[in-house]
Amino acid sequence: MAAKLVADENFKGAIVRGLRRQQPSLDVVRIQDVGLDGSDDPDILEWAAQEQRILLTHDVKTVTKYAYQRLAVGLPMPGVIEAKQDAPIAQVIEDILLLTEFEDELKSQIRYVPLK
Repeated sequence: MAAKLVADENFKGAIVRGLRRQQPSLDVVRIQDVGLDGSDDPDILEWAAQEQRILLTHDVKTVTKYAYQRLAVGLPMPGVIEAKQDAPIAQVIEDILLLTEFEDELKSQIRYVPLK
């Protein structure tokens, strides 16, 4: 099964568009597309878990904290990919696509891009 992604509210649209261009079959939605804009991080992580979607974010301070909290109490977490805000967009796209090839290894993990 192909990876399913959700981009949080402040995730760069250029990255989402680039992901869709590079891999048109990729299932990626934005929080705004599913009516969760303005939602708290724990609610977004819960929705992502229910939908089995890996969360794309630039928010290393709070999203990662809540993701680790979910894991600590045994709640499901399909994974988080944290993209450095000032990283080259093309590199971030390439690395996200690479990571999604190993979707099972992302479960309950937080990965940071760029990978280099």
